[in-house]
Amino acid sequence: MNSFTVVIATFNAETTLLQAINSFVNQNYKNKQLIIIDGSSTDKTVQILKENEHHIDYWISEPDTGIYNAWNKALPHINGEWIYFLGADDYFTHSEVFAQFEATLAVVPEKILVAYGIVSYISVHSEYLYSHGLPWEQVGKKYRQLMTIPHQGVFHRKELFNKYGTFDESFRIAGDYELLLRYLKDHDAVFIPLEIAMMRQGGVSSDITNSLKIIWEVRRAQLKNGLLIPGVFWLMALSRVYIRLVLWKILGERQTRRLLDFGRALMGKPPHWTKNL
Repeated sequence: MNSFTVVIATFNAETTLLQAINSFVNQNYKNKQLIIIDGSSTDKTVQILKENEHHIDYWISEPDTGIYNAWNKALPHINGEWIYFLGADDYFTHSEVFAQFEATLAVVPEKILVAYGIVSYISVHSEYLYSHGLPWEQVGKKYRQLMTIPHQGVFHRKELFNKYGTFDESFRIAGDYELLLRYLKDHDAVFIPLEIAMMRQGGVSSDITNSLKIIWEVRRAQLKNGLLIPGVFWLMALSRVYIRLVLWKILGERQTRRLLDFGRALMGKPPHWTKNL
């Protein structure tokens, strides 16, 4: 039976942390471990951690330099074969995630170090927006250019960190993409068509004003991994980012979000830009 370790990095997460912890506790699976790394929160986060110590295998609260520094602090304490990084604002979709995932992972070859499923995105008001997660055969070739798999749906085999190292803490937003790129630029991931987690939009990586920082961090990750020429899909993404930022400057945030969702409606897609207003 596979074992799972869940890592949660927190900072002032009092409003959502308990839901994340409970979604782990409620997993109908025995071989699981929970690690929480807190960055010296000033709200009630530490109090919540103390009240739930009986559910947490290891936790600390001390200053850190960002999420990737926090995740790296967790790595020496991991016992599970498969590692999952759960956002403090996010939670597992249901109580059978580990059990269902394990049934498939049991037949995944040991050489496969990355598996992923489907993530449902919700607004800051917990309203469903859309789901993300497609078979590797459809998105794998694009991974060298963009983060084509939902990072909140990824399970990392522990061997990935033994072979490819830890998170590069110089990245602020795309460090998870860069770590996975070290492996996935030459290898395949396995897609498991199961719902994994509910992920709240509104974090650093989903803020429209951070889009330019994200896209250039993705490019820096590519350069670090020897991918010197930007691909067509990355260039298209860069163009979309600049268009959004120009609209933001001209129209303001509210009107830009409405216009972007109007464009999604024309393509038959549900709105999500306006859901976080």
